[in-house]
Amino acid sequence: MRTLICGSLAYDTIMVFPDRFARHILPEQAHVLSVCFQVGEMRREWGGCAGNIAYNLRPLGGEPVVMATLGDDGDAYRDRLAEHGIAADGVRQIKGTFTAQAFIITDLEDNQITAFHPGAMNHSHVNRVDDVPDIRLGIIAPDGKEGMVAHADQFAEARIPFIFDPGQGLPLFSGPELVAMIERASYLTVNDYEARLLSERTGLGLQALSERVEALIVTLGGEGSVIHADGATYAIPPVKPRAIVDPTGCGDAYRAGLLYGIAEGFDWDRCGKLASVLGSLKIAYRGAQNHVVNREIVAALYSEAFGERVF
Repeated sequence: MRTLICGSLAYDTIMVFPDRFARHILPEQAHVLSVCFQVGEMRREWGGCAGNIAYNLRPLGGEPVVMATLGDDGDAYRDRLAEHGIAADGVRQIKGTFTAQAFIITDLEDNQITAFHPGAMNHSHVNRVDDVPDIRLGIIAPDGKEGMVAHADQFAEARIPFIFDPGQGLPLFSGPELVAMIERASYLTVNDYEARLLSERTGLGLQALSERVEALIVTLGGEGSVIHADGATYAIPPVKPRAIVDPTGCGDAYRAGLLYGIAEGFDWDRCGKLASVLGSLKIAYRGAQNHVVNREIVAALYSEAFGERVF
């Protein structure tokens, strides 16, 4: 099933400062802050929610089609999508911009200083859902606000079911705007913190939110996840990872599992368990797109965790 992945494509430059920020920042001088951190380690990673989700979905046997915007420096990312067999029918290059990118400095206590430049992401609204043929399922992941709103309207007009995943973009929306997006969506997924923020913004509790969609999925990190659907609550246990290395991209891996399960008609328990396996697989690797995903690995992990077959 061709699945439209609306969201960002981004480059993440990650640097490690071999000390503690606190030793080099004087609190009483914070109003005139001027610091330089010499980093001993630097790496560049592929990122952005759309890229991360598609990276996990394609080797499962899904058919992701990325809808996103790239800048003048985006050719390498387009080549990467092609290398992994990911359709880029909805990817548009915006002249005179940079691809969205984050510059992250982490110290020895895992404190972070991040600078994020949205660049081409701010133009996501120039893409239209109806530009891409034969779409049967979609997801709206964090992207430019105008684009997220437009794509929700377009999915609804085309009667294409989609997941609304506000993620880090949630603070961009007012309560009424969020309710409008949710009521257009078929499924809603958030983590536990986002669930609390969403309830605060909208004035709606989890029960009321779940009644507006076919399924509300709340991830709980190392505690697993909960799916509210069909008038029932499904407690999805976590899958013990081989190692805990880097949580970046775990949520996107989880969402890829959901999309595959929905496309294949899995029940919600099976959907959630598959998603849990994908998140566990990812967390054992640095970066969002450095882990190996294939059906054999996923099937073995699923069987080991739950004592049953997934495919």
